Amino acid sequence: MKRTFAIGDIHGCLDQLEDLVARIDLKESDLAIFLGDYIDRGPDSADVVDFLIDLAKKVPCIFLRGNHEHMFLEFLEFGANKTMYFANGGMKTVESYLGPEEPSRSHVKAAQALSEEHRDFYAGLKWYYEDQHYIYVHAGIRPGIPMSGQERQDLIWIRDEFIFSPTGMKKKVIFGHTPFARPLIKDDKIGIDTGAVYGGVLTAVRLPEEVFIQSHR
Repeated sequence: MKRTFAIGDIHGCLDQLEDLVARIDLKESDLAIFLGDYIDRGPDSADVVDFLIDLAKKVPCIFLRGNHEHMFLEFLEFGANKTMYFANGGMKTVESYLGPEEPSRSHVKAAQALSEEHRDFYAGLKWYYEDQHYIYVHAGIRPGIPMSGQERQDLIWIRDEFIFSPTGMKKKVIFGHTPFARPLIKDDKIGIDTGAVYGGVLTAVRLPEEVFIQSHR
């Protein structure tokens, strides 16, 4: 029987990701939907991406774009957002590719350090995904607007306007981005970022049963 799992924000926490995937015990018949923010802040961003690339060779996976991947890609291309990106934990990601001893953390050197597999991974990230019952997105949606009219910035950045207002959608929205001490469960949305990188846990939800599975702390 096909099972669907949505997995929240990893932020370079490889140990929690490995633990959670082992607890889920993913099968070839399952679908794993990752909600973005695989990198930044935590210690093992590049290794997390390696793990996800390998996992996708064994189990069907969908990888969504988070605001942190978006910032990383902008840094790699232009380098103009370096101050803001590093203030949001981006230095950890750059160091995971270049090594902490590398004195230059330029966007050029970081871009050169990415393997072709990693470049393909980042290039293939989706803005959102839908199935019969749910909408999956990193941050949320602008309430009352159909998915075809959503702004991409909202999909990866929105918070309060989405969380505290009815979505107006027929499908329930599964999202990450905003950390909670425990999963946020509302009639029209479920938030599963439980702050893995802040000392919390990494959370997955099995759908449509809406059963939660969590990593160790």
